[in-house]
Amino acid sequence: MFPREIALKQLEEMKKGVKKMRLVAEEWPIPFQTLISIILSARTRDETTIEVCKKLFQKFSSAEKLSNAGLKEVEELIKPVNFFQNKAKNIIECAKKIVKDLNSRIPEDLTKLIELPGVGRKTGNVFLSAYGSDAIGVDTHVTYISNYLGWVNSQKPEMIERTLKEIFPKNKWSEVNPTLVRFGKTHTSPALKNKILNEIKKIE
Repeated sequence: MFPREIALKQLEEMKKGVKKMRLVAEEWPIPFQTLISIILSARTRDETTIEVCKKLFQKFSSAEKLSNAGLKEVEELIKPVNFFQNKAKNIIECAKKIVKDLNSRIPEDLTKLIELPGVGRKTGNVFLSAYGSDAIGVDTHVTYISNYLGWVNSQKPEMIERTLKEIFPKNKWSEVNPTLVRFGKTHTSPALKNKILNEIKKIE
């Protein structure tokens, strides 16, 4: 297993010099909006998703309102996100299930979260992490950087998640995804990103 002490130092080093930016799971007034935003952010830039969600929530601010929304109207509102047609169907169905089966409350348990339409492990973990639970959401940034630094040797999200949970202490789990995402979004040039990561790799 990768040495915990080194991984912690590398994680802290990655926090330096990153741009201040709002990530898609942050700053929403209610958990429902946070969850829908994360669902819509799959394969779409956070900046795009946040603007789309602001418009969506002006009209459908709660699970109750979205559960009664028309599919075509939702599709039109979220058109800038990738796979908007499939996502529109998912978020309406997700809202219906939250209202009907969960009394309009978002579960704080991964096994229950992933039963909701459009919610996979990554979405569920990013949501839980946003509300202070010990969780690690594995996206493209986490996959690339954790492999590059040698923390993991896998492209499988569940294996990466399991390995990272073994390396990092539980109180650091919720920092892993936001730190690596901000690092990846700050250093968008692959050459520059790899140059900085090569320096981070030297940390002992």
